[in-house]
Amino acid sequence: MLALALLLACGAATGCGGRATTHHKPGTSHEQASGNVGTLLTADDGAGHRLREVPAQGAPEVQLTIRPDSEDGWNLQLAVKNYRFTPDSTGGAALPGAGHAHLELDGRKVARLYGPWFHLPATQVPEGAHTLTLRLYADDHTAWAVSGKPVEATTQLTATAAGPSAGHGHGETEAAPKPPDQQQADRTVTVTVRDGKVSPAPGRTELRRGERVALRVTSDRADTLHVHGYDKELALPAGQEATLILTADRTGLFEVETHESRLVLTQLLVR
Repeated sequence: MLALALLLACGAATGCGGRATTHHKPGTSHEQASGNVGTLLTADDGAGHRLREVPAQGAPEVQLTIRPDSEDGWNLQLAVKNYRFTPDSTGGAALPGAGHAHLELDGRKVARLYGPWFHLPATQVPEGAHTLTLRLYADDHTAWAVSGKPVEATTQLTATAAGPSAGHGHGETEAAPKPPDQQQADRTVTVTVRDGKVSPAPGRTELRRGERVALRVTSDRADTLHVHGYDKELALPAGQEATLILTADRTGLFEVETHESRLVLTQLLVR
């Protein structure tokens, strides 16, 4: 009995040879509407995620503050109320006041967030004026809603050739960051996705802990890049190269895949 208990405990842990991920639980889908919290509406958030209506009193709330980073892009801070981030249960049933967030740029999903801070690279924001939207979701990927409207926060962001700027409601001005420098990466992995095939064929990219890797991906269809274990995502516009620079500060084996087509692009082996 003791041996069986140890075996089951090891199978549930991420350090016993299993693949660490908070993508979604085995056997569930991205759009599993489960749980009996609130009322599941037929309306959605505009991206296919159904709204989960809850009373205004005690409902989740969010505020978004954005300011330029000193080196690249912008730093976003999420101030939430009646809400907690639960990356370990993403994909499970909806829990009261819990889940994750989606970040949208002009209505296009940029990333999924599992905490109060997020760095938005300048490479993901074209030159011009934009609207950032931060929306709260339950673990089952339904969107929290009050009075038929998603719980969200919006702010304006302007990217110029001289450097990005952002309005964050405090009237402060900060120095524009330096342009992104992909040469800062210690290793670059370039991948192309065309007609459902990955080129070059998926392999392993070995890294030392602390090294920075640039993932440069070109997909022939719009998709989202996801790095398991690190909970990093990157929007992949159709036919355009997108780059995610990641600091490998966790050891282990982590898969890099696409959300929609569910293709494995590479594996990051961090020692």
